[in-house]
Amino acid sequence: MLLRLPTSVSEAQECLAEGAVPIGGATLVWAGWQRDGFPELAMSLRDLPEANTIGDGTLGAAVLLHRIDDRVPEVLRRAAATVGTGAVRRTATVGGNLVGSTLRCLLPGAIVLDARAVILEPEGVRETDLAEVLAKRHLLLGLRWSAPTASSYHKSEGEAGGAPPLVVAAALRPAADGRRLLRVAVRDGYEVLADSIVCDTEPDSLLGALRNGDLGQLPPEAWEITSRQVTELLARPGE
Repeated sequence: MLLRLPTSVSEAQECLAEGAVPIGGATLVWAGWQRDGFPELAMSLRDLPEANTIGDGTLGAAVLLHRIDDRVPEVLRRAAATVGTGAVRRTATVGGNLVGSTLRCLLPGAIVLDARAVILEPEGVRETDLAEVLAKRHLLLGLRWSAPTASSYHKSEGEAGGAPPLVVAAALRPAADGRRLLRVAVRDGYEVLADSIVCDTEPDSLLGALRNGDLGQLPPEAWEITSRQVTELLARPGE
């Protein structure tokens, strides 16, 4: 297998045109390749500056999870810190977790930040939504978002060999009319449910409105944890 390490977007485009397979941190694809055979040409974005940004509302797809720190909102920082073991976080990348993984521990956090995806295609770079990236498995260069006023993240304890642990992500941001907008995303099993609501009522009424929306599909135990996370976030000062 020939591994290409492009240092510019134009080089990366050439690799894509040649059929190079993106490998991320290779934590998810290596076992499959050992079983099924290695591709002739692969590509890593680890030397591409555009894929290694951290801070100012951006996070590159080639950033290793253990490098994610307080330059990004709490919801992404804590999500990254709970992925696998320390050894995994030193090799796994943002792009691999979001696009290559079935668990996608970073996805709820990216959703509540209303993050946009920057992708690379043979024709060039463009911005799109996360749903398109996940559906079409685009080559992710990074994420962009506007800073929240506060955010939070919860991941329940998981059982070895069991179902994926519950993840609850939430963020507050200014709404267009000057009020606060609450976004909540919950990973229950392999499914992610999300909803948004303007905070113009008391917490109990707000939770009732959320319960009547898409998050109403959650089982009682998951809803209890979600409501507790939302209540705590609403009472916090901005980050």
